[in-house]
Amino acid sequence: VKLTLSNRADREQVARLLGCDPAELIFTSCGTESDNAAIKGALAAQPEKRKLITSRVEHPAVLAVCRLMESHGYHVVEIAVDQHGRLDMDELEREVDDNTALVTIMYANNETGTIFPIEQIAELTSSRGVVFHTDAVQAVGKIPLKLSQSRIDMLSLSGHKLHAPKGVGVLYVRKGTRLSPFMVGGHQEV
Repeated sequence: VKLTLSNRADREQVARLLGCDPAELIFTSCGTESDNAAIKGALAAQPEKRKLITSRVEHPAVLAVCRLMESHGYHVVEIAVDQHGRLDMDELEREVDDNTALVTIMYANNETGTIFPIEQIAELTSSRGVVFHTDAVQAVGKIPLKLSQSRIDMLSLSGHKLHAPKGVGVLYVRKGTRLSPFMVGGHQEV
């Protein structure tokens, strides 16, 4: 898959790749900005919930913002992985509760190649009314996606992983997902 991001059909091209509505896409400067916008925006939209769940093996773009939120009073849980890099789904299921604002788990690990059970996680979080985000920078373009048929609430990607120029990212936000903008005052995407 190669994204050119060079014409008016950019939004439609990305929407086709992700299997979603073009209106559900927010263009950012990179995957890190997409991750930050998703995590901070989901937490800000639900100030009454103070728990954030992630995994111990996330990319620094996710772990750094989770740890920052911990310094702001959020309870952050980092779910363990086994010796093969597989997520402890029993621990995740136990940890998702009424105080959980967001679960953010990567789609595919860039170091081990482990693909996480994202659809299973999305079903779990959806059934409990918890927002789910996945950093899919390593998965988009390699794993077929049909987000219109998924329970994933938010998904981040980085254009340079798909041959687009550096400095291009995308955040998918499923219609109906509560997300507060992290920048105000202009006509930016988020």
